Amino acid sequence: MQNSVISYPRIGALRELKFAVEKYFKQTSSKEELFELAKNLRKRHWQSQKEAGIDFISCNDFSFYDNILDTANIFGVVAKRYKELNLDSLDEYFAQARGYQGDKGDVRALAMKKWFNTNYHYLVPECDDVSLIKLNHSKILNEYKEAKELGIEAKVVISGLFTFYKLINFANDGLKNEALSKLKQCYIELLTKLNKEGVKWLQFDEPYLVYDLSSADIALFKDIYTDLLSKKANVKILLQTYFGDVRDIYDDLLKLEFDAIGLDFLEGKESLNLIKKGFDDKKILFAGLVNGKNIYKNNYKKTIDTVNELKKYVKNLVLNTSCSLLHSPYSIKHETKLDKKYLEYLAFAEEKLIELKELKEILSSDNFSENALFKANLELFSKENNRKNEAVFARVNALKADDYKRKPEFEQRRSIQKEALKLPILPTTTIGSFPQTSDVRSNRLAFKQQKISATQYTEFNQTKIKECIKFQEEIGLDVLVHGEFERNDMVEYFGESLDGFLFTQNGWVQSYGTRCVKPPIIWSDVSRSKPMTVAWSKFAQEQSKKPLKGMLTGPVTILNWSFPREDISTKESTLQIALAIRDEVLDLEKAGIKIIQIDEAALREKLPLRKSDWHSEYLDWAIPAFNLVHSGVRPETQIHTHMCYSEFSDIIKEIDAMDADVISFEASRSNLELLDTLKQNNFKTEVGPGVYDIHSPRVPSVDELKNTIKAILSKLPKEQIWINPDCGLKTRGEKEVIQSLKNMSEAASEIRKEL
Repeated sequence: MQNSVISYPRIGALRELKFAVEKYFKQTSSKEELFELAKNLRKRHWQSQKEAGIDFISCNDFSFYDNILDTANIFGVVAKRYKELNLDSLDEYFAQARGYQGDKGDVRALAMKKWFNTNYHYLVPECDDVSLIKLNHSKILNEYKEAKELGIEAKVVISGLFTFYKLINFANDGLKNEALSKLKQCYIELLTKLNKEGVKWLQFDEPYLVYDLSSADIALFKDIYTDLLSKKANVKILLQTYFGDVRDIYDDLLKLEFDAIGLDFLEGKESLNLIKKGFDDKKILFAGLVNGKNIYKNNYKKTIDTVNELKKYVKNLVLNTSCSLLHSPYSIKHETKLDKKYLEYLAFAEEKLIELKELKEILSSDNFSENALFKANLELFSKENNRKNEAVFARVNALKADDYKRKPEFEQRRSIQKEALKLPILPTTTIGSFPQTSDVRSNRLAFKQQKISATQYTEFNQTKIKECIKFQEEIGLDVLVHGEFERNDMVEYFGESLDGFLFTQNGWVQSYGTRCVKPPIIWSDVSRSKPMTVAWSKFAQEQSKKPLKGMLTGPVTILNWSFPREDISTKESTLQIALAIRDEVLDLEKAGIKIIQIDEAALREKLPLRKSDWHSEYLDWAIPAFNLVHSGVRPETQIHTHMCYSEFSDIIKEIDAMDADVISFEASRSNLELLDTLKQNNFKTEVGPGVYDIHSPRVPSVDELKNTIKAILSKLPKEQIWINPDCGLKTRGEKEVIQSLKNMSEAASEIRKEL
């Protein structure tokens, strides 16, 4: 029995990579210092895996920002606008990720989308000039050689051509065939280079195979790999999939000359049944049985039972992670505050290496049931851990159909709200958060460490709220926010205020680039014992006669951006959270808050990858869970929601069925493409398409913003449109936020005059 890790986290145990890259962005460190830090991180991560006895360790899984962006640059899929800046390779790379505004030009960043069903975001490659496509193999070979120097014969990992090609945004359809031909030649050239270097294993990541595949998709995949595999020579090829099963193409995979196939047996519902149909004895099965996405310990008995079942059909088997460990925090060794009674159930990336090591040892023993490691794990999973709250259980069970319906109907509410709020045409607002400056973070940390009193903490935040309200009034925004200075994270803040959650000190996971999140852990039944946001929102509303939004995170997003329980269904857990947020909504309304925003940024995130499962496994309860949160408010109370960085076109009717009054969403990086879908589907909800990209430091000009607003007006009626940035402003700098919002408000004002 051998074991393997698909890919490993790159941010470091204490987010060293994040801080190093941000220092480079601020020009307080050199390129050489950044490269040296990266090299040391790779060395540390490889050595951790080597010490844990991992047989198949990956290289080229490291990235300064995003692996798909890396793949695009390795193969020259770079939009012309970045090449025309004439920057060096590293700064050109970061310009694609963040945009560029400086003496060499002004260009927007690449679009950003969610990576399959995770909270990780990838950058969408753009191809507008096929002549730029060419292989630059230096990153791959350099990292392979680094591993080799440590005595590690690493498997090289790279995005497979099929998945990579499907993710590219082509400027026009005419480029597609020529680009595919050139990319195929680049991949063949890479195989030649790897053969020359003596590389033994090459892992092609092909997660796109777990989607519903058309006959054209299958034909394309077979065409690509028939050519590539004919040129593999001495390099063994592992086709790696994850996040689901490959039911549409399994038989074809067996016929192709892959040396190994990696399948996910946790999210892949049909993976075991596919294996039971038969497997090729000449191939190795990399069986994904150690969860790469959740943080609970592996149940060894379940895993071993699956391995023993697989052995009936598979001659050569390697124990594997279910997906990249990129989606896991680094290590529980840095958690000094969580009680042992919780820690003993948790496994982050480093601990998953130990699980792979222990499972390998248990499966290699003559009688695994007598193995001490197996017995200890069995005893852990036999313990009573008191996760149930009978009152919460009863409340969920008592829900009725009417609890999910808001009255009166949308159009009637719209008229009532128009009269009550008296907002102008094209009302302006922001998504919610304002920059979390160093003094804001220091104040929160000092309070958490009990270095200042609750009064001092509150007075500081109240001063910041007053300043934030004053600024918004000065630039003429119509609907204000309080800035969220008391909040560390849009999910963690609510989790800390609810019963049923656990929190880590260093359970950081990369979301995109240098943005890391620390998801709460849902440990037991969830309930609300006291108001969470009411005092802050009430204080803020008292500072202005303009309406202020109460800001909440929706139940689906809280669930999707937390590490979920594995002992109850996702639906049940979400409804528990929905009831808690519903209580908060009603308390905000009682406190005089007339507009309440319930963010569902992650609604699409856990949408099953196969359309046949969308409703039965997700939408049929996720949309009602949101309805449950706001169904009890008065007609005058306007309900907003917000979504970002996902593809919503194919669930637009379901989003309309959320029955919010206003929805804001990311649109700037995707060139307002969603608006055509809204128009085609007669979308009733008022909408705030983001008019500028907050994930870039670029400051849009008034003219640029006016052009964007005019583009929106060309697709939707003016009565339906709100003007706002595309996401919260927490991670941005104060200076750029101030100027961007001034420009946005001025642009909206000028357009109103023109109308």
